Order: sequence, then C-alpha cells, then structure tokens
Amino acid sequence: MQSPPAEIGASVEEIDTPALIIDLDAFERNLAKMMTIAREANVAVRPHAKTHKCPEIARRQIALGAAGQCVQKVGEAEALCEAGIADILVSNEIVGDAKLRRLARLAERATIGLCFDAPEQVDAASRVAREHGIEFGALVEIEVGMERCGIPAGAPARDLARRITDAPNLRFEGLQAYHGRAQHLPTVEERRQAIDGAVEAVRTTLQALSAAGLPCARVTGAGTGTFRLEAASGVYNELQVGSYIFMDTDYARIAGEDGAPYREFEHSLFVLSTVMSLPTADRGIMDAGLKSFSAEKGLPWMRDAAGLEVVGVSDEHAKLRVGPAAPELRLGAKLMMIPGHCDPTVNLHDWYVGVRRGYVEALWPITARGASR
Repeated sequence: MQSPPAEIGASVEEIDTPALIIDLDAFERNLAKMMTIAREANVAVRPHAKTHKCPEIARRQIALGAAGQCVQKVGEAEALCEAGIADILVSNEIVGDAKLRRLARLAERATIGLCFDAPEQVDAASRVAREHGIEFGALVEIEVGMERCGIPAGAPARDLARRITDAPNLRFEGLQAYHGRAQHLPTVEERRQAIDGAVEAVRTTLQALSAAGLPCARVTGAGTGTFRLEAASGVYNELQVGSYIFMDTDYARIAGEDGAPYREFEHSLFVLSTVMSLPTADRGIMDAGLKSFSAEKGLPWMRDAAGLEVVGVSDEHAKLRVGPAAPELRLGAKLMMIPGHCDPTVNLHDWYVGVRRGYVEALWPITARGASR
C-alpha cells in the first residue's frame, strides 16, 4: 500500500495526484437519501462493498441503519470482517474448499451468508461448515434475466432450497434475485419491464416454496438503477445497492422518470489529476490514465470545466481537448474527473481522500483493493 496522497487539513491544491477524491458533503447526502427511501418503503438496505471496498464506508452505512454488507469475493469479506463488520452476504457462488474454509473461519466471529445455484455447492458448503463447527446462512440464487449465475425459478429453486434445509450446518434464509443487466438500461420503461420479469420469477418461486412448506424470510437484490422498482414490488425486502454512494458517468447516461438524465444521487467520487503538459493551445495532458480510472464504460468526464473534454487515455495519461470556451490552463493545475465506472476505478487506489469545502478532512484506506479471490 502506498502512503496517502495528502495530509489532513491540506488544501485540494496540495493533494498529490492522481488521487481518488470523495466530496464528503455529496457522499453523506447520498447515504442519508438511500436510507430515507428504504425506511419509507419498509425495506432493508444491504449495500454492496464491491463498490467501495472500504470498512470505514461500511461502518458509516451500518451506523445509518444498513443491515450489513454484500461482497462478491472472499477477500472482500475478509477485509470487512477484520475491521469488525459482523453481517456479510457473499452475493456470489463460492466453489472450492480453500475459499469455503476461509469463509468458515470468518463465520466463527461474524454472520456469513452464501448464495447457491447447484446441489454440489450446497453439499460442499455443508461439509466444510460441519468440519469447522459453524453455520452458514444460505440463499438460493434464481435466474431473473441477468443470464449469469442462478437456477431457474419455481420448482428447481424450490428443490435446491429443500436440499439446503436438509443440509447440516446450513440455514435457508431466502432468495438472491439480482438483475444486474437492468441497472443501466437507457429508459425507465425498459428498466421497469426488466424488473417486472424479475418480480414474476420471484413470485413463482415464492409460491413453489410456500406449497412445499419452506418459509422464505428474505428476497434480496436490486441495484442503484432500479431499486425503487424492487422496493415497490411487494416481494423484495432487501436492497443490494452499491453505486448510489458515488455515481459515475455510466449512471449519468441513463434516463430518469421525466426522461431527463438520471440524477437520483449526486456525483461524489472523482479522480484528481494534474495538468502535466500543454504541448499545443488545444491539447492538454493530465497525469491520470488507465492505472487511475476504469474506461470500459467510457472516458471520464471533466467536473466543472466547460470546454475541456477527455478524448484519449493511455496507461499514465489522459488527453484533453481544449475548446474555445475552456478556462486558461496552466501547468500544475488540478482538475477533477468523473470516472465512467466507479467500482473498478476504486479498485485502482489505496486511499480515499475525503474533501470538504476545499480541504482534506478524511483519509480512508481501501483495504479490500485487489481482493480478487
């Protein structure tokens, strides 16, 4: 881990770059808004730590009322558990005894839930849990349109739930029903149609479970682009939102209810970069490139910099087009960029630099950075 790029109390101009910045005011408004919406809808929130990878952010979410955290990788669960986060759902299938043993050790001091879509996974998790004398929570992941993991809804899901119920050291808790492909569909109507299909798959499965006498206490899923739809569905009772705390340009491209750009939450995550070269009047070069932000969802946008546009990126550089309306650039100027995709951008940094009113207020380590196993 590198040393922090700034000290508490430093001005933004003193931050070494590239640096990952959190606008603390916008970030805190995002946190509070999601919890208010969830309380009004009478659903729980279990934010996704794959977005932030940071125990300090997890603690702040839980302090506001979040039920716990989701993760995708065992390493993320380990980083959170080591920091005292006590309720973690691995919202992903886990295959292999080595990973299961790592989770079993975590379950000695935290509540650990796993997702399943095959009998072999159930049998392996039950065996490892029994060997370690612990219990895993267990959810059946159903296919709801994501076309990734997930067992078919209805009878197949019911049969897997029954196998979990009969398996030693596993506790059947409900359904994992996440439709990730729906999150960035361009219009509200497209997202609504997708979630309507997911809700139907959940209802079909709930009916099959009920007929078999298998209680289902929890239906969890949803994301930042569709969470209001799941919250209003009458079947989902837990929201696995992640990006709402930061936002990115990928979410800024989808439409809200009124057809205007989606602005449910504010941009609070930025990559701070320095103008390192001005080779021509219409071209500037920044010191942040693909090692500082993800570009698979598009190039970053400039924040509060009319006339400046990122038009190319390489490992260590971003190329700016300097238009007629752009402010006069100088070498050493610090500029904020909005990343295209927040999750993989976070994974490139060791520290968040929390800024309020132009000064550094917080430095938070991203302890689950690089947790790919």
